[in-house]
Amino acid sequence: MRLPTSLTQCLLTGAAAALLAACAPPAETPSAEAPLPAAETADAAAPALYVDVLDCGTIAISDLDAFSSAGDYAGQADEFTNTCYLINHPNGRLLWDLGLPSQLVGLPPFTQQIFTVSVERSITDQLADLGVVPSELTYVSISHAHFDHIGQADQVQGATWLVNQTEYDYMFPADGSPPADPSLAANFALFQAMDKQIISDGHDVFGDGSVVIFQTPGHTPGHSSLQLTLPETGPVLLTGDLYHRTESRELGRVPRFNTSEENTLASMAAFEARATDLGAKVVIQHEPADIEPLGGAIR
Repeated sequence: MRLPTSLTQCLLTGAAAALLAACAPPAETPSAEAPLPAAETADAAAPALYVDVLDCGTIAISDLDAFSSAGDYAGQADEFTNTCYLINHPNGRLLWDLGLPSQLVGLPPFTQQIFTVSVERSITDQLADLGVVPSELTYVSISHAHFDHIGQADQVQGATWLVNQTEYDYMFPADGSPPADPSLAANFALFQAMDKQIISDGHDVFGDGSVVIFQTPGHTPGHSSLQLTLPETGPVLLTGDLYHRTESRELGRVPRFNTSEENTLASMAAFEARATDLGAKVVIQHEPADIEPLGGAIR
């Protein structure tokens, strides 16, 4: 979701900027030991693929009109979850999406225009509960470069960033012009400092088909979704922001602020065909009705 420029500027300047300087957790030191090839790290006793669901903030919206170009959401209110996902594979870990800024932790909910945002705990704190430190992350990937999906990049600097060329160019235009949302330049700079791997559509993260990043453009030019194949649940598709609500999926509603309605509708059609072909469980990442039954994990 693309929050208003005034909101992002307010959170990245003034008191929030001071918090960033004073309160940001110390950077984790990446392991000096190079990862072994998959064939050497795979272990018959290694745990099967599983996913930990992290709470990366809450977004209350007083008027949903911006979330449907059809005009049928005007005057409605809703509250979105903001989730991140730790994908635990025998050969590494992928963190999918980075939520709202951890500088909001401990602060009262922040309201700007139609949005009220809050964060209870940082990604680093939640990883600690799972016995994981950020330096143990192999990869980080974001569904797209909007404010509520990139907020804690400061905590994952030791991981390799997986990104398609289209979304990378959206963040860092090749001609040197400002990014699509200049107010996020400071956040984007944290990604530019990371090791990165440019990936193609249908990127098989661990080489065995169990974790696949596929492009669903339209919300942003290089927006992506995630396909998982889990031992108990089977195929699972994480939507990113292809959909924000159950109704958005049922009605095919496109937010007014998407970069392309035509591309979004085409992505929705391709996504639904994939879900049908796989018999997949679909998880809308901002939809509490999809998140709460997971109980913090997908197996």
